[in-house]
Amino acid sequence: MATHPDPPPNAETVTRESLANRKGYNDRFLGTAVPLPVPADPGIETVILPYTNFSVVFRPDRKLAAATAVTIDGANLIDVPRNDDWRFDPRLPEAQQAGHPIYQDNPLDKGHLVRRLDPVWGTEASTADQDTFHYTNAAPQMDIFNQGKQLWQGLENFLLEHAENFHRKLTVFTGPVLEDSDPPYRGIKVPLRFWKVAAFMQDGGLAATAYVLDQSPDLTKDAAAQAMAEAARAGDPPPLGAFRTFQVPVLDIADLTGLDLGPLPAADRLPTGVRTARPWTLLESYNDITMPTP
Repeated sequence: MATHPDPPPNAETVTRESLANRKGYNDRFLGTAVPLPVPADPGIETVILPYTNFSVVFRPDRKLAAATAVTIDGANLIDVPRNDDWRFDPRLPEAQQAGHPIYQDNPLDKGHLVRRLDPVWGTEASTADQDTFHYTNAAPQMDIFNQGKQLWQGLENFLLEHAENFHRKLTVFTGPVLEDSDPPYRGIKVPLRFWKVAAFMQDGGLAATAYVLDQSPDLTKDAAAQAMAEAARAGDPPPLGAFRTFQVPVLDIADLTGLDLGPLPAADRLPTGVRTARPWTLLESYNDITMPTP
């Protein structure tokens, strides 16, 4: 079992005042408006938290993000040393955030939603790097490192390289699929699936592709439910499985999450025939990804 050490002291004190000038996600970064994803149900409370080159749409009731949005400028990325200095966001009560105790003495990792490398560009690259280490940008993921997780973590690089042929900018939306049935653990419900939508410009128009990471236990539905219940009674982390990464229709992300994805479903470049014949394609390598051709 992995043991995560106590978080190091903050390199800088983060206060409401120090975060006040964060501009957050730029919805016109690609040249056309791509709004932040928000719940389609107006009764679901969210808080918009702007950071440097990205924003988090936070669900206080779940202590996790509903969605994140980051702008990636491939021409101006900067190599910044990793700091691993996780901290609470002072703009929210700590009790509303899934902090270090969720991840302590168990095999759960603080999974970045906005990947650390993605917003680290431009004159505020170092600040962007530090901003990604807020607990509001994390969600519990198993620490198993396998091909499925490698694919998930490398999608932005793959997509940026592809989109670079048409435009050197990329916008990526990521979040957990927040289900009422997610297994409880240490005061939160642990998401079993995560989603990602990448948007870029192609041939003068908006293009989008979508993906799902599934860490559900590799069991039948009934056996999984029983294993989850037994773990909850014992106070153990849920018995999550190996990572499986799928390419899916963008509209499926909206249906799964209940989020309003604005123009993204209509911009889906997954061919209609593929959506019908095999809407969820298991990815075993980047060669399995269906991408639009110019």
